[in-house]
Amino acid sequence: MNIIAIDIGNTNVKVAFYLDDEEKFIRSLEGDAPDMREELTRILRESWERIPLVRSAMEHIHEGVIVVSSVKPAWTEMVEQMVKAAIGERILLIGRDIPLPMETGVENSRQVGTDRVVAAAAAYAVVEDAVAIASFGTAVTIDLVDEDGVFRGGVIAPGFAMGAKALHEGTAQLPLVKIGPPQGGYGANTEQAINAGLFYSAAGLLRTVVEKYAEEIGKWPHVIVTGAAAGILKDECEFVDSWVPNLAVRGIVIAYKKYIFEKAHIDELDAQDNGGQ
Repeated sequence: MNIIAIDIGNTNVKVAFYLDDEEKFIRSLEGDAPDMREELTRILRESWERIPLVRSAMEHIHEGVIVVSSVKPAWTEMVEQMVKAAIGERILLIGRDIPLPMETGVENSRQVGTDRVVAAAAAYAVVEDAVAIASFGTAVTIDLVDEDGVFRGGVIAPGFAMGAKALHEGTAQLPLVKIGPPQGGYGANTEQAINAGLFYSAAGLLRTVVEKYAEEIGKWPHVIVTGAAAGILKDECEFVDSWVPNLAVRGIVIAYKKYIFEKAHIDELDAQDNGGQ
């Protein structure tokens, strides 16, 4: 399959290009960057031109799709318009045009960010057992998929940058700090203290939540971390099994393939029913 997968987050837009099911690239763009629109338009046009034409089609049709997962409606509309203007195509939006790729046990699946569910689907597709998925981005989400492949829900907390900004703006003298691995167990100055506090809060949250999940399901789940800030945290948490930087975009591809497979199966059953009448 030929797929351009776009993961629209609260801060960044990630674009992945798959040609004949082979991952060609994954690029991350800052959503508010001045050149974001220009760069995304260039990526769309160059990628789309690499996708072969449908041989049997009378018109100039490329054999590919653009599939999007988004948690930011304003950017969804922007990207939808950009795709139409750049290559004359429409997007397929997960949750609107494509159903969620796995069963959920939450109260209202429409209120769950599709990025969380597609990342969970990608994780479960590999592990095929109970798995906890921790994403460290603008927010921290730690979600649980049980051994039967049901998305059970999760927890949401502020991300590193959000926490640092809250401390800076909510106090008179605390500086704005960029979070990284602490130099020790405590900070010798204010900047180090803030860094250590936010870093160890995230590490402690992850451990505590995974322990709670293990109590709930009766077994320790496989733990996968993803997201922009996961790389600086994974080495502190020895219980983390895998680090997958771009889990959500891979989940978008899984969601589309599952949709196509199930649609083909339904069409086949309908054809059999009509043939038997």
